[in-house]
Amino acid sequence: MSKAGVKFEDIKARLMRDEEFKAEYEKLKPRYELIAQIIDARNQLNITQEELALRVGTQKSNISRFESGDYNPSLDFVIKIARSLGKEIHITIN
Repeated sequence: MSKAGVKFEDIKARLMRDEEFKAEYEKLKPRYELIAQIIDARNQLNITQEELALRVGTQKSNISRFESGDYNPSLDFVIKIARSLGKEIHITIN
């Protein structure tokens, strides 16, 4: 039995043909890569957003907004999150 629906990669490939969409996607790519790394690190430690918030010293809603991409955090906030996950931040400008 096959699943109904469309694969994300198929939709993304179709959307990336639009130059305006592609430009916006590329502009936001670093933010979403960072978010994905934070979520992955949190999941590897098997901790909830609430537990991460306690470690960071913030509210769960701030972690949730950050992970959903609805919050543009300060560098200090991202560093606190990384350290709370036992990680470091390295920034490279190319």
